[in-house]
Amino acid sequence: MSMANNLRHHETHYDNVLIWLVITMLSFGLVMVYSASIDTAEASKATGYHANFFLIRQAGYVTAGLMAGFMAFRMVTMLQWQRLAPWLFVVGLVLLTLVLVPKIGRNVNGSQRWLPLLVFNLQPSELMKLFTVLYAADYTVRKAALMHNLKQGFLPMLVAILFTGFLLLREPDFGAFVVIIAIAMTTLFLGGLNLRIFVGLLVMSVIGFIGLIWSSPYRLQRIVGFMDPWADPFGKGYQLSHALIAFGRGRVWGLGLGGSIEKLFYLPEAHTDFLLAVIAEELGFVGVAVVIGLFAWLIIRAFQIGREAAVLERHFSALTAMGIGVWIGAQAGINIGVNVGLLPTKGLTLPLLSFGGSGIVTNCVAMGILLRVDYETRALKLGRKRA
Repeated sequence: MSMANNLRHHETHYDNVLIWLVITMLSFGLVMVYSASIDTAEASKATGYHANFFLIRQAGYVTAGLMAGFMAFRMVTMLQWQRLAPWLFVVGLVLLTLVLVPKIGRNVNGSQRWLPLLVFNLQPSELMKLFTVLYAADYTVRKAALMHNLKQGFLPMLVAILFTGFLLLREPDFGAFVVIIAIAMTTLFLGGLNLRIFVGLLVMSVIGFIGLIWSSPYRLQRIVGFMDPWADPFGKGYQLSHALIAFGRGRVWGLGLGGSIEKLFYLPEAHTDFLLAVIAEELGFVGVAVVIGLFAWLIIRAFQIGREAAVLERHFSALTAMGIGVWIGAQAGINIGVNVGLLPTKGLTLPLLSFGGSGIVTNCVAMGILLRVDYETRALKLGRKRA
């Protein structure tokens, strides 16, 4: 009888739905990364002509991510995360600065976004998304009484985010900058930022983004290619035109797992930025709908966890959970929009699904923190009931 009671007590402290949702997405991503990369890996000298090259590396990233997520859940309390938040943000800024230093940062395809380590390349912008979630939540809680004051409540955060954006745009990584802006602004809004200030910021952000695009020939060309990919299908519109072909070929049920033609040296970055196009071609509309459904479920659960924490006045935990939901939602939404031609091409992967070490590990740590928020909320509710 005592063992049964212990089991029931154990179950009340974990969100099994969230755990299985994350495991399902990681597993599905592993299968699709292998399907999208097997042919290019087998034909590339860089991979040693090993067909399983990306599968093995992705499996290693997922394993490392699950271990990191477990440690984030078990070993660090939300109070400790709150205390670490400003320091982690500073560490993120230092890493973003190091990326830009010649002979330290690694340049790939014209973008200097990686720090070469012994076993993999670290992408600081991925870490910065998590650090921004934590820092924005901590900042909002500390400045809660000043959220209606533009100078004291908002300007310090604005300076920090603009400096972060400056570093990201120097790489350049415009996609990560957009996600970080979304995280920071949404967290401030949820924390009580004055509505007029928030609306003004939205208008200024739109004007700023238009200015950034207009001032950069590189970004302007992407916009032109996005507006009509068929006008230059072998140039500016190459990636998008082949992504759209993949969606068209997939129809409702797809061509079957492994049946994609576009992944055979036609669609660039098929296992990273354009993984959804391969899913669409092989699993059809049904496969894409399942992916969108999984992301929607995860985001809704993040906000539910945040709301439950807010009811118990655990404001940092609540904003952190919702910030993670915004991050995953914004990045997934941008990636899906890029794949279907609703948004211009950006170097953003599908969270928890696409190939990439820094992204997968950071996503798993975020899921560990989300699980920790829920764990502490359940424990507090249980303690109150027993009291």
